[in-house]
Formats: sequence, C-alpha cells, structure tokens
Amino acid sequence: MSLKGVMCNVVLVVVLLSTWVCLSSASVTYDHKAIVVNGQRRILISGSIHYPRSTPEMWPDLIQKAKDGGLDVIQTYVFWNGHEPQPGKYYFEDRYDLVKFIKLVKQAGMYAHLRIGPYACAEWNFGGFPVWLKYVPGISFRTDNGPFKSAMQKFTTKIVNMMKAERLYESQGGPIIMSQIENEYGPLEREFGAPGKAYTKWAAEMAVGLGTGVPWVMCKQDDAPDPVINACNGFYCDYFSPNKAYKPKMWTEAWTGWFTNFGGAVPYRPAEDLAFSIARFIQKGGSFVNYYMYHGGTNFGRTAGGPFIATSYDYDAPLDEYGLLRQPKWGHLKDLHRAIKLCETALVSGDPTRIVLGSYHEANVFRSKSGACAAFLANYDKNSFAKVAFNNMHYNLPPWSISILPDCKNTVYNTARLGAQSAQMKMTPVSRTFSWQSYNDETTSYEDRTFTAVGLLEQINTTRDVSDYLWYNTDVKINYNERHLRGGKWPVLTVFSAGHALHVFINGQLTGSVYGNIDSPKVTFSRSVYLRAGVNKISILSIAVGLPNVGTHFERWNAGVLGPVTLNGLNEGRRDLTWQKWSYQVGLNGEALGLHSLTGSSTTEWSEGSVVAQKQPLTWYKTTFNAPVGNHPLALDMNTMSKGQVWINGQSIGRYWPAYKASGTCSQCSYAGWFNEKKCQSNCGEASQRWYHVPRSWLKPTGNLLVLFEELGGNPYGITLAKREVASVCADIYEWQPTLMNYEMQHSGKVNKPLRPKAHLTCAPGQKISSVKFASFGTPLGSCGSFQEGSCHAHKSYDAFERYCIGQNACSVIVAPELFGGDPCPNVMKKLSVEVICS
Repeated sequence: MSLKGVMCNVVLVVVLLSTWVCLSSASVTYDHKAIVVNGQRRILISGSIHYPRSTPEMWPDLIQKAKDGGLDVIQTYVFWNGHEPQPGKYYFEDRYDLVKFIKLVKQAGMYAHLRIGPYACAEWNFGGFPVWLKYVPGISFRTDNGPFKSAMQKFTTKIVNMMKAERLYESQGGPIIMSQIENEYGPLEREFGAPGKAYTKWAAEMAVGLGTGVPWVMCKQDDAPDPVINACNGFYCDYFSPNKAYKPKMWTEAWTGWFTNFGGAVPYRPAEDLAFSIARFIQKGGSFVNYYMYHGGTNFGRTAGGPFIATSYDYDAPLDEYGLLRQPKWGHLKDLHRAIKLCETALVSGDPTRIVLGSYHEANVFRSKSGACAAFLANYDKNSFAKVAFNNMHYNLPPWSISILPDCKNTVYNTARLGAQSAQMKMTPVSRTFSWQSYNDETTSYEDRTFTAVGLLEQINTTRDVSDYLWYNTDVKINYNERHLRGGKWPVLTVFSAGHALHVFINGQLTGSVYGNIDSPKVTFSRSVYLRAGVNKISILSIAVGLPNVGTHFERWNAGVLGPVTLNGLNEGRRDLTWQKWSYQVGLNGEALGLHSLTGSSTTEWSEGSVVAQKQPLTWYKTTFNAPVGNHPLALDMNTMSKGQVWINGQSIGRYWPAYKASGTCSQCSYAGWFNEKKCQSNCGEASQRWYHVPRSWLKPTGNLLVLFEELGGNPYGITLAKREVASVCADIYEWQPTLMNYEMQHSGKVNKPLRPKAHLTCAPGQKISSVKFASFGTPLGSCGSFQEGSCHAHKSYDAFERYCIGQNACSVIVAPELFGGDPCPNVMKKLSVEVICS
C-alpha cells in the first residue's frame, strides 16, 4: 500500500500528518520506490548550486549547464544570516535574491529542492545562523529550547510564506518539489538525548504544519517522524535504507569532492569513483540523488566558516568555481544520467533482484510489468578485471566499476570507462603590473574607537563578528636594572589564544605571528622579546578566520586571546599580564575609514611612487584597472602576498592566504577503492589557494578599484589578473567501447549493428584547435596532460586529427585502425589517446 493509502486509514488519529498526504490537490507525493510528481514516479538527479556563492549574472548559465548535464533538480540551502542580518530586518537582493534564483530554475524547466534548514552547516559562517541569534536571552541552539524554536519557526515561516506568495511550490504550479527542515541533526540528537528527540519531533511537526503541499526531508536523521523522509549524506549511500518501508531511498548529498581549507591540500574525487557510487546507489533501489556540490562557487566576503575554510568552494564539482565545465567529470556524469534515464521505467516499477556472479561480482535486475528490463553488473574488486556471465552472454568489467544495461543485454555505460573528453585548464595573465598606492594601518588606535577593561575579553562577544580583527593593547613597565638591558637573555612573552591567528607587536614593530589550523584552531605565541626601559606597548592583533559552522553548541565556542598572557625571565621571575588593564579596538583603522570602499578610498591620503610600502605588515594597497575584453572568467593571482582580504569596487572577494602552504599526501591516486576526503589531494607544498575569483559582473569597463589589506607583508607588484580558459582537450577511448549513441541509434532502427566509437574533441566557445600535442592508437599510457606512447603505437596516429581537427572548434574522429595506418598489434585490445591544444 502507498503512503497515501496508509495515512488516509489513520486520518482520525493523526490529523496533521494525514492532511498533508491526503490532499487531493497535492501534486508531489511519494511511495517506496520514488518521489511521485503529478502521478508519475521519477528517478530524479539533482545538483547543489548555492545562490550566494555565485552572482545573479552567473545563475542562468549555471542552471542551464546543470540541465544540459542531465539534472532534473537544483538544490540549495537557504542562508539565514544573509537574509536576516539583523533581527526583523530582511535582505533578499543581489546574491541573496532567492525568489529570482528559484524562478530561474523554473524558467529552465527544472525542479527545485529548497533546504530551508535553517541550519545549513555548508562550511558557511556560523553554519548559516545570524550572529545576533547567539545573544537572544536564554537561547540554546538546535535543541528543545523555547527562544531558539521561536526564532527558527519565525524564519522558516517567513521563507515558506514568501515561496507561497510567489506560487513557487509544485502544488501551486511552481518548481519546488521538496523542502528540508533541519540538517544532519541525527548525530547531535544522540548527544542531546531526550531534548534532542523532542526537538526533532517539534521541527518535523512545525514544518509539515506549514502546508507546502510537497514532502519534507530530514537528512542523516534515522528517526525522522512521519511523513518526513529521512535521507543519506556521504561519499557512498548504497547501504542506506529509509526508516519506513513506504518511504523512498534518497541521497541528499553525494559528495563530489571536498572543501579546501587554508593550510590543507586540495581534495579531488576521480570521476570514475563518483560515477561508481551513483550507479551503485541506483542499482540498490535509490531513486533520488543530489550532487553536493554540482557548482560549489566562492565564499565571497567573510561567508566562509569553519574556521580556516578557504575562499574557494570549488569542491571538485562538475562545474568549477568559475562556472566552467570540469571535464571529464561533467561529461562522464552526463552519460551516466542518460544511461540511468534509459532504465527509468524498469527502475521505478519494483525492487531489484540480486544475482551473485562471483565473489566480488553481482547483477541487480529490474523488471516492469510492461516487460521493461534493466540490469546493473558490478565488479567490486578494486584490483582485477572480471569476465562475468549474465543472461547467456559474457561481459568484461573493469575493476571497481558498474556496467549499465538498459535492455538487460547491451552495455551502454561503464563507470570506469571515460567516454567524455577531458580538459586541461590554464590561467592566462590579462593585465600588466598594477600601479599601486599604499596606506599604513598603524598599530596605534583611534581613541574614540577604543575602550578599556580589566582582563582579557573573548573576541566574538566583543566584535559581534563585524570584523575579523580585534586589537588587544596593554602597557608593560620595565625597570632600568632588568638583566636583559645589561646583556642578559631577553624575557619571553607567552600568549595563549583560543584562535585563530594573531600577530604580536612590541612598540609598533611586528615581533611574530602564529596561527592554527582546521583541526586545532587554538594557538600559543611564545617568543623572546626586547623590552626597553620604561613603558612598552604590547599590541596583539587577534584574527578570526570564520566562525564555527558545526558541532555541539558551537554558539558557545570561543575565539581571541583568553590568556594567560605572561612575561617570563624578568628580575621578578614571572609577571602575569592577564588581569591588568587592556584597551581594545574592534576592527582596523582602515576599516573604520572605509578604505575598501569607493568613497573611503578616495578621501584618504595614500602613498605612491617610490614610497609605496612593500613587504610591510598592516598595509593597505589600492590600484585601478580596466576590465579586460572578452567574457572569460577572471581571477587574481595573489601568490606573492601573505594573508589578508581583497575588494573589487567595494565588494569583498574574500580572505586570501597564499602564505599558508598546503600539507597533505599528494601521491598518485587511483579511482579504484573506497574514497575519503584525504585519499586524492593536490597542491602539497604550495598555496592552498592561489587564485581568487573576480566576477565579471562586478567590473565596469574602466576605472575599477582594487583594494587589499595585507597583514604580514607581501609584494603587490606580483599580483596579476588572469583569465581562466581551456588549454587543451583530450579523448581516451577504447576501440570497441560501448556508447549511448550506439545503443540509441540501434534501438531507433537507424543502424543494425554496433558502430565504432568516436573521439569527440571540443574547445571552449571562441577557441579553435591549433595543434595536436599527442595522439596514439594502440596501448598508450598516462592521462590527459601526460600521455605517453605504449609498446603498441600506430605510426599515423596524428594524421587524422591534423586533417580533421586543426582550425576547428570541434571535431570527431572514428576510432578505426585504417585511419591511423592500420592495426599496430592484432589481437590486442587497443585504445586511442589524443590531446589537442585550444587557443
């Protein structure tokens, strides 16, 4: 029996829940097999695109590329702190124009999944909560707490009513087919115990009571109350089962990669393994998959949480940070989605039958009453190929792969066989050296912006997160008879901080810096310091690198210098400075002057020419430049700078920190075998993030203002503006590799026998293929960008590509021996590897 039937039988007992399920006007329901849209079960492929992590001008292109990639649904969080920066004062403009974003999804003919939360996590500052929420009297986050539930319900209702007013739910003819309340709460519920369980029940009932006419979801919530659907998040979710037999098997976050943190190597996930995980989920009865992220984008401004989350939120997603196709991931997943859709009739008709084909091999077969049949053949061995017998035929399966047979006979797709082209990207400078001016942000504070207190103050409570920066200043009097003034050892200043970074100045001179990392944000400064006779000024600039976004009661976590602060090695021994008088200043002098803004920058006297400061701490820089021609995505190369923030025309690009070199393990990575966020990494020993996205829509044709604040000291003359573009494209395809096009042509009656595959090569719009870097038909080795000839090589491998591809934006070449001078090694399985340069 469907959920609709079950719930209608108990309508007198559970009126609220049955109202949602039994509404005859509801256009989105569900059963054991799938989400049901307008009476039709659907296998739905979704992708996360977070509207504030790109610009409104980028949205249509991102959504269209997602649709072109075979997606049905766009999923996004709703970011409370962006929409309600102050209690009762709402903001839904520019990058936070949620209604516009959802309407663009509808305009593209796609569905939307709205994750209201309103807790997001998402490596977003404070997990998406506004900082003012922390100061509501009596509040305790995400538990059975009256003040929190009241604020949460108010904001959730605000969003739902806004969507209703714009008629954006599917029940109203809009694109929203699902909503989410809370987010990954299950692990916290277990820690909170009874109050957590009560909160879960309240949140579900509150959401359902809003009457959206579409299902609600709770991810990582095994006890999600009916009718809310519980869903899985992770690198793999084939093992997952919903908590009731009449709920569909849903995967709300299929992680396409992982986030980058300052100081960490850059994670990436091979396309073959990601495709394997999706196919495995579908073959185990899954019906809804969402890629997290499909486009990750950029943590503009101070939106990155963590702490230590980088400004780039690229996430190794199918659409890269700049909105360009990441190949082969985008294309390989597009082919996967087409293959799954060919199976849809069988997939939504019943549960799969599992057939054991070997120790690490199995088939999962789906059949419909109408006779449709689809099969998934799996090889779970991560080392060895397998030849399996199925349906009176034999199939060769690469290691750690799944083949899809939409008719239970013909393979149209294998997760380990990349039919899509690959691409190498490059950053090409488009600007000459900038002409800079500088402004020194002195360690001395403005008296009208300082206040004093006895003892050390916690940073977040003091700044209310209006700035990353908080100055701690105090005076230390040194007697003339101290030993270090007569050639003895200098005293040692020790500062204990709750995080995340700090710079210590003695009498206006930078003495040293320390910073933590994502796993250990607390820091300790301990260094010998020279203190002169008389009064010395100790100034500590404490820096927050994003507020926490996850954890039990993260609203109570601290930052800043909490002490103790001590001097050791004086004549008196140890002097504790913790409880003496300290003066404080929230933010930098330059921030108060608005140096990053168009008006503040123009009303301040800057140094220029030969007196421009270089490699000096606490320095502001500004320059102007004209927008480069074309429409390529742009980025600033900040590799010669250390740490700070950067603005374009008053809008914050975000934090930069190229001085923090990436640590990790960047050895060669195989797609085969279980994946985790540390398995495949790059950038070891280099900057965690070197390039910083500059949205085209933020630029004027001429006179663009670029301002940056450098904390430690760097060389601004090494900064360049670059465009991101395709450098080369590759194909790597076996001579008889099954293709979707082959299958579709045979089933349409256009051909009656298998066709040889084609190598398809396409440069970016506006580019042409200028040369052939590599081509080999035989047994070539390596991957795109590093191909090498193998022991078997056709001597005319280059000829066809030079004939058909040079000067073209795109070309196709059949993988046939006669085009490459004949078969170089009969009875050997051959493939074609080719790389062409785009310019």
